[in-house]
Amino acid sequence: MGTQIRPSLECRATVEGLSTSDHLRIRALRAADVDAVVEIEREAFTTPWQADTFLGLLERDGVELIVMADPEDVVVGYAVLWCILEQGELANIAITPARRGGGLGFRLLAHVLEVARGRGVEAVFLEVRASNRAALDLYARFDFAEVGRRRDYYEHPREDALVLKATLGSERG
Repeated sequence: MGTQIRPSLECRATVEGLSTSDHLRIRALRAADVDAVVEIEREAFTTPWQADTFLGLLERDGVELIVMADPEDVVVGYAVLWCILEQGELANIAITPARRGGGLGFRLLAHVLEVARGRGVEAVFLEVRASNRAALDLYARFDFAEVGRRRDYYEHPREDALVLKATLGSERG
């Protein structure tokens, strides 16, 4: 009954060591990555998380902190996924502005969803600004559907959040 999400084949791998066709790697976030992630966070969000937030999540159970890095190990994108039993929440995902528009967000999201599926997650939820057309278009490619709206959820500027959900197919068959 659930929608099967089918990322491109080049995104199918475990968290450690995924290489993409342009030599970008997707791997677990390390403490040394936090400053770069915070910089991307500041560029992407009007109410960014601070370094202490990311550092605190490093040792927390049920959290997947994932980065995409170039061949020099410079972080160009990241994602934060909460996994609680069969549900996941994509808390944050962002690509540095200089690298947007080239499919990196698609590849990172595909990988995040594979990680979620591997952890037994059956559905992933997220919130997105109602006006964020680029993000909404990306999520639609993975069959995320609107399941709710949070009025005035965001500040700077004040705006509604759309709550989206994707149902993941099982790896176990």
